[in-house]
Amino acid sequence: MKFLCFSLLLSLSLSMHAQKRPQLKLIDFSELNINPVLNDSIAPKIVDVVKDSIILPDIKGQYWDNTIYNPYKDVTLTFPLQLQFKDSTYHSPIHKNKVVTSRYGWRRGRAHKGIDIDLVTGDSLYTMFDGIVRMSRYSSGHGRTVVVRHYNGLETVYAHLSEYGVKENDTLRKGQFIGKGGKSGNARGSHLHLVINYNGISIHPEYLFDFNETNQIKSNELWITKKWTQPIYHNSKRESKIELLISEEEALASLIKQKSIYIVKSGDTLSRISKRNNVSITALCRTNTIKRNSVLKIGQKLVIEK
Repeated sequence: MKFLCFSLLLSLSLSMHAQKRPQLKLIDFSELNINPVLNDSIAPKIVDVVKDSIILPDIKGQYWDNTIYNPYKDVTLTFPLQLQFKDSTYHSPIHKNKVVTSRYGWRRGRAHKGIDIDLVTGDSLYTMFDGIVRMSRYSSGHGRTVVVRHYNGLETVYAHLSEYGVKENDTLRKGQFIGKGGKSGNARGSHLHLVINYNGISIHPEYLFDFNETNQIKSNELWITKKWTQPIYHNSKRESKIELLISEEEALASLIKQKSIYIVKSGDTLSRISKRNNVSITALCRTNTIKRNSVLKIGQKLVIEK
């Protein structure tokens, strides 16, 4: 009987002690609506919790300069080069249908190294991926400009803004507000001039991304050749014919130029021939050693090199 009473007292004591002991609670970061790694104010407090599961590259370690548009001028790229994306989608830079009014390519005798997306002055703009603001200041030609460096190796450039929403060295989450669109700098009307750079070299945005409502990245792995980094191969007034290179073998094979012969017909012009064969007028002239104002003759043979 004494043993039974002692057991009951011991059980009751342990139960009361357990009720007084504080309960540990795991933090659910989704409830806080923050990114624990990217938020500078909270990251130092919780870095020990997440450092073993999330490791981000030090994108400020090299060529980090807030004062110039292209800090990579001494970098030489070897082609073809590979890009990899962990996500299958990007965040749209605007919260409306994206209407492209001018494409990547040759425009009025100059290189247009991005795409123009229509908007109304004051429309909000958003970053396409997680990253850090490298530049947020006025740039010649581009006007008020925000440049965001991302963890996937790219830099996205948002130009002609009417108002800044971020400052240099700010850490951003994908889809975070960065400013308002406008027409500052050398702009003919309100629009977003969006540029995609890799080590200071522009890449044809439509080779990487679908600019429709789906916001899809065209492939998680892509190989880039010089064709997709030089506006002279493209026309800003029309969509380029895009064939994705998803392996190094395909990229290397594409570097072998394909040649064909075109016979000039009645009514042909260099412009018509370039459109029919998806090759620039400049390339036609260079390959055939002729000038833009050269007179074409019916039956004349032109080499088409792609």
